[in-house]
Amino acid sequence: MRSSAWFVASCALILCTLRLMDGAKGQRQCSELDYYYEYTECDGTGSRWRVAIPQSPGSCTGLPEPVRGKECTFSCEAGEFLEMSAQECTRCAAGSYSLGSGIRFDQWDSMPAGFSSLATSLENSPHGDDRLTCNSSTWVPQGNYLESNRDECTVSLIYAVHLKKQGSVSFEYQYPDNNLLFEFFIQNDQCQEMDQSADTKWLKPSNHGEWATHTVNLKSGTNILYWRTGGVLMGTKVVKPVLLKNVQIEGVAYTSQCFPCKPGTFSHVPGSSTCDPCPRDTYSGHGASSCTPCNITTQYAAEGSSVCKDRPPCSRKDYFQIHTACDHEGKTQVMYKWIEPKICLEGVTGAEPLPPSGEREPCPPCNPGFYNNDTATCSPCPPGTYSDGMKPCRQCPAGTEPTLGYEYKWWNVLPANMKTSCFNVGNTKCDSMNGWEVAGDHIQSGSGSSDNDYLILNIHVPGFKLPTSSHSGTEFGRITFEFETLCTADCELYFMMDVNRKSTTVVELWEKTQTRQTYTHVMTKNASVSYTWAFQRTNQPSDVRWRVNDVARIYSILVSNAVDGVSSGCQACALSTQPSSSTCVPCPPGHYIDTPTSQCTECPHNTYLVSHATPGPDACKPCGPASKSDKDHSLCYSDCHFTHTEGNTTLTFDFSLLGSVGSLMNGPSFTSKGTKYFHQFNISLCGGQGQLAVCTDNVTDLSITDSQREKGEGANAVKTFICQSTIIPANGRGFHTALSSQSMNLADMFLGVTVDNTLEGIRARPELYPPTSKKVPDVNVYYRSLEATSSCELGRSAVVTLRCNPVKSTKGDLSVPSQCPAGTCDGCTFHFLWESSGACPTCTERDYHQIEGACKGRHQDLLYVWTEPKLCIGGVTLPEKKTLPCEGMEFWVRLGAGLGAFTAVLLVSLTCYFWKKNKRLEYKYSRLVMSANKECEMPGADSCAVMEGENEGDMEDEVVYTKPSLLGKLKAIASKGNGENYEHVQLNSSHSKALVWS
Repeated sequence: MRSSAWFVASCALILCTLRLMDGAKGQRQCSELDYYYEYTECDGTGSRWRVAIPQSPGSCTGLPEPVRGKECTFSCEAGEFLEMSAQECTRCAAGSYSLGSGIRFDQWDSMPAGFSSLATSLENSPHGDDRLTCNSSTWVPQGNYLESNRDECTVSLIYAVHLKKQGSVSFEYQYPDNNLLFEFFIQNDQCQEMDQSADTKWLKPSNHGEWATHTVNLKSGTNILYWRTGGVLMGTKVVKPVLLKNVQIEGVAYTSQCFPCKPGTFSHVPGSSTCDPCPRDTYSGHGASSCTPCNITTQYAAEGSSVCKDRPPCSRKDYFQIHTACDHEGKTQVMYKWIEPKICLEGVTGAEPLPPSGEREPCPPCNPGFYNNDTATCSPCPPGTYSDGMKPCRQCPAGTEPTLGYEYKWWNVLPANMKTSCFNVGNTKCDSMNGWEVAGDHIQSGSGSSDNDYLILNIHVPGFKLPTSSHSGTEFGRITFEFETLCTADCELYFMMDVNRKSTTVVELWEKTQTRQTYTHVMTKNASVSYTWAFQRTNQPSDVRWRVNDVARIYSILVSNAVDGVSSGCQACALSTQPSSSTCVPCPPGHYIDTPTSQCTECPHNTYLVSHATPGPDACKPCGPASKSDKDHSLCYSDCHFTHTEGNTTLTFDFSLLGSVGSLMNGPSFTSKGTKYFHQFNISLCGGQGQLAVCTDNVTDLSITDSQREKGEGANAVKTFICQSTIIPANGRGFHTALSSQSMNLADMFLGVTVDNTLEGIRARPELYPPTSKKVPDVNVYYRSLEATSSCELGRSAVVTLRCNPVKSTKGDLSVPSQCPAGTCDGCTFHFLWESSGACPTCTERDYHQIEGACKGRHQDLLYVWTEPKLCIGGVTLPEKKTLPCEGMEFWVRLGAGLGAFTAVLLVSLTCYFWKKNKRLEYKYSRLVMSANKECEMPGADSCAVMEGENEGDMEDEVVYTKPSLLGKLKAIASKGNGENYEHVQLNSSHSKALVWS
């Protein structure tokens, strides 16, 4: 169906052409200069047509008719092009080249056709007014290469290509600064990203000054290539840009012409696939088949030059100083040599002559571990011997062993295991003599070929070997060097390392002038490593030498425990237990050498072994408060338990509930241009070898798997107690995933746990956090990193404050002080607040109380509840509810009612009894009174009774009984002690006289 449609379209095109020819009668016939050939699009069968396209439509007649063209997948070999009139492959002429089925872009005086640069507006600014700040950010052509932006704007270099068959794209790049993110990805014509592995998408950083090559396979069809840069600048420092050159694309169907050689290159034979650079002191123009020599008397040209330059008068920047090798007399002298290639003129006005050589003077001594055997060179001591550099090599005494390493402090010649080089940022490699120069008591940066050259000094260590009788699990070796820089501009000195030849990382950077100082870096794993110093006078593009007096000097370099090192001295070792044996034996991990006995002795409990310590018990240092050492005595950590006693109260904490590693992502923060970023902190609270925090770089650490990255096995991974990463969110930057970069170690040593605000010179700052009214004190966990930085000479430190907060979860929340949103106020001491219910003390019996329930059904419940607010977790549990027998209120009411009734009955009975008894007494007295009135005298005591037969009832109305008053009763009671007990009775009668007894 598609073939039929194509046939109809072809016929229509032919008819239109015939009509134009008929309408153009009278016009001149077209010549080969009036048109050019092109192929139509391929049809479903893979065929196409060659048609003639007029240069100016309608200017002539008689265009060639369309003819069937070559198949769509056809292409010529490298060095050939498809000649369209004959449709045959033809060799390129001299002065040009062809890739056959590919295209190459190697000239960047201007942006080549098809390339475009697009800056992404930053939409993350908190003020929303920074969207236009990236309009000036773009990729800039610099002649031999393209240079990316130097800010954090996201800028994409885009090129679209249509491939007829599967092909590839390759390019060279310099990517020295991982503060700038650099990715390369491919989209199809539907703007869908092609499947691409991480190691082909994210570019690995390159060594300073060196060009790396990256190649990616392409599928047939439309491929849109993206080179994208962007970064986060948290200071005023300008990042180093990405450089790009020699972009080559394979897989185009054909090339109909050859490409002329760019200026400074040539191809002298037909059929060339590349152009060669012109030799030194020659030049070439566009499409040259040979190079033209310069007038070397007055002119010069660097390799690959397009013009010759006039030679300037010689000056101080055109020569350098060296020390000659020691001669047979042990003498050396200072000599001056012209920098090669020499480009200056002597003997002209303003020229400075080469200074004369200095006086011959005695050679400096050999470096430690070397000796001079009456020769002109220093030789390393044989294995098992040592030397301080001034004396012959000697055997170590019994009970000692040689130390291994390098110690360079005399620089008469460059040591054999060190190399120096110079890399020009633009294109070429400098002469090696212009890298670093030996100068007696120091080695210094050379002149280079331009001010922005990288001057490289490198030392390779194949591995480390710990001393036989010393073992430390945290340190395998260290490098220490003394240096200074003297600069008038924005010079930079980089110290870098490459572990196992995987990726070069910047360990430390010094900018501008630095006073003489010492720096030490500790190697924490046994691996092959290359240490590199790179000095650059300015990072601005330059092709001249104006700042030759800006120098970096290194006075000494010391590498310990190098496996191929020499010995500068002896150290004590442990001897075999066999009698009369002087053989050194290895000590187990965590053991020190007991000097009197020369035997291995294990460090005491809860101590750790200090590397590079003097043999003896002092090599074991005690762990801090509430910490313990691992079984190898290599480090101290916490077991997540802490006890604090204040007065009669003891609080016990179990911090394991908080988890092995806590994470905090604070922010967001914004750069000066509005880029959003976060700081992520990973904190290992308790530690231990299996519970350390890991921070990885998911952009520049792509040669490892995800599982290796989680374990901290990458070259750029940081595995320690506390680490920090910079997180760039995916949204708003054009990146397709959140990026983690700039990982750093904040603390690799656990110091201890205490409620005090100071430990080993590190001060916690409780005033930075909101005050707490809780009765539970804050617990401070102290950490330190001994690795010094340019801003922290004593290393970084950290304090994690654990605060009991019962409303938080057991994992809790991590935060940083509001006054220090980056976690630190001075850049060296970091402060964190971890609020959690898991930071509360363990519950004990004093944290709950008892409540007695009501007695119901002769049963009473005893309940136990926590004292509010509950400021504890775990520990003892609340006792179960208890039920006890009891007597309720109903029983006591019944008992009381019964006792009341009994008492009432008793009182009534007593009342009746005494009432009746009183009646009898009244009667007796009445009779007595009546008898006394008859006889007018008082009867005797024994005759006062009622006579027999008398009627008691007859006198009842004549006797009156008067009840004693309350006062009378009291008197009667008081008189009981004297045997007196009387009642007063008034006897009334009808007579005028009354007789009263008292």
